[in-house]
Amino acid sequence: EIEELQRTCHARGHSLVMVGVDDVLGGAIELQPTLRPEAKDVIADLHGRGFTLAIISGDQEEPTRRLAEELGIDQYFANTLPENKATLVEKLQAEGRSVCFVGDGINDSIALKKANVSISLRGSTTVATDTAQIVLMDQSLSKLAQLFTLAQKFDKNLKVGFASAIIPGVINIGGIFLFHWGIYTSMLIYNLSLLNNLGIAMLPLLSAEKDSDQQSVISDQ
Repeated sequence: EIEELQRTCHARGHSLVMVGVDDVLGGAIELQPTLRPEAKDVIADLHGRGFTLAIISGDQEEPTRRLAEELGIDQYFANTLPENKATLVEKLQAEGRSVCFVGDGINDSIALKKANVSISLRGSTTVATDTAQIVLMDQSLSKLAQLFTLAQKFDKNLKVGFASAIIPGVINIGGIFLFHWGIYTSMLIYNLSLLNNLGIAMLPLLSAEKDSDQQSVISDQ
């Protein structure tokens, strides 16, 4: 009967703790894992950003499937060994995808090492936090949204800065050959482009100060 109960609990993804009284089995406590309170909101935000999400778990098929359904994640991999997690990451990369892997356990360390971007949380296993490129210090997944927003802003700023550095040079070359611009006109355009690039470089700092002011107002209220 106890063995059957153990099999049932393991199939559900639950843990079973035996309680003994004077060397006699007095009962058992079934422990059910719970979702992080912020998990559903974070998943919804990532879906809204166009990310494809998947669960890679070492748990049994049934609990992994139910977890994926509860979170609204279409793809999942159950009964996955640590080395197989890394293999799945490499397979996705071979398909031309960039992989961001979020993990907090020893079993995730190989996959964290292989991923393009690896994220863990403070308080996770030492192996996971040492391997991850990014560690969320407040132990909450809610910072993922802020992290990706920051990355998108940086990427956009980088592209704009690159374009603003190239375009004035092209204009100068065209102006010299087509309109016979002199040195003063070329220097004027060059200096204006420097000022423009300086402004672009300062945008993240100005944005951070604005966000800080808004948070201060909210805190005061």
